[in-house]
Amino acid sequence: MATAEAQDEFRMSLMEHLGELRKRLLRVTIAVLVLGAGSLIFAREVYGILMRPVLLALPSDAAALVYTSAIEEINVLMKIGLYAGIFMSTPVLLWQIWGFVSPGLYENERKLAAPFIIFGTLAFLAGATFCYLVLLPQMFTFLLQKEDAVAITQRMSAAKLHEEDAVRYLRLGDFERAGAWARAASGDLKAPGEGQTSEGAFGLTLVPKAAVDVQARLEGLGRLIDALAVAQGANASPLLIAATDKRGEAVKAWAARDFSQATARLDEAAQVLMGVVPERSGEVAALWELEKLLGVAQARTESLNWTRPMLSMSEQLTLVLVLELAFGVIFELPLVMMVLGLVGLVSSKFLFKYQRHAFVVCLIVAAIITPTGDAVNLALMAGPMLLCYELGVVLVWLVEKRRARAPAESVEPPVQ
Repeated sequence: MATAEAQDEFRMSLMEHLGELRKRLLRVTIAVLVLGAGSLIFAREVYGILMRPVLLALPSDAAALVYTSAIEEINVLMKIGLYAGIFMSTPVLLWQIWGFVSPGLYENERKLAAPFIIFGTLAFLAGATFCYLVLLPQMFTFLLQKEDAVAITQRMSAAKLHEEDAVRYLRLGDFERAGAWARAASGDLKAPGEGQTSEGAFGLTLVPKAAVDVQARLEGLGRLIDALAVAQGANASPLLIAATDKRGEAVKAWAARDFSQATARLDEAAQVLMGVVPERSGEVAALWELEKLLGVAQARTESLNWTRPMLSMSEQLTLVLVLELAFGVIFELPLVMMVLGLVGLVSSKFLFKYQRHAFVVCLIVAAIITPTGDAVNLALMAGPMLLCYELGVVLVWLVEKRRARAPAESVEPPVQ
């Protein structure tokens, strides 16, 4: 009979614990819903902040996200509200966790509720901030940018601006400044190092590359002819007509996909242009050299960027929010380990014994969570996890040392 009564008492205690757990989970759920509903007012602004690392990693001409259904944008805003409620209810969640485990603690340990909630909230925010400022920019840059293409594009963009100024000076009749700008831009494109762009760096062997290169040269030669025509005014040289005829032949060859013939006709047209103002043939030659280099750069950029990112709003938001939440939880690991040490579920001796196993588990989890396969992002994910584990071990050890120094008359915790 005594055994049956003890079993009934245990069952009642278990039911009471489950009832207490349900009550505290209900409080957390209410806090998430209330705070999430309130955050819907600023959902669009929050979305813009969260997507900033994604947009900065995209090419400037493709820095946009798309939605593939009429309700996707609304679903995105609702998801932001839900996750915002989870983030903002972190203090409530920690408060309820502490309230659930506090009956099993010593009287003096129950006074640690405020530090647990404060430092737990700060740790969660620190993890989310680390993810946003350190991991996400590195990750999206690795995923969305091609290093060679970015270097060439930057050089080509600067050279195009110089080319526009050079053509303006040519149109105004200032051949000296036009040649100086052209030579400066050509020097930037042919500068040694990463992203070098020269005719030797790329041969016209693949049809798509050659088509882009010749088209860019056709457009550049047209700009030079127009600029020289304006500079000559009413006394335009018949050589301009001859150069235009040569360009027309190059266009026909380009349309027939005879790119070698088109390139030869363009070089002949450029030679004719140099005779329009013989004493300034060097400046015109510098401008044509720049146009050829820009064509090579454009072709090489197109060949490297043969894929284009088209990212949906929902998928990118889910990726960012999951990583933010994961890092927030990772930075909570030391406090979770400390609580487990307080209730006697783990010990520092046990954690030290299986430290190497924990390192392997952290690396495996980091490899699973990390969406990229590079070592840098894996280290950015695994490093904080390992540090948080070590900090948790130290906190558990400090809890045990503190209990060992406690006076003998300390009140024992109630039996659960």
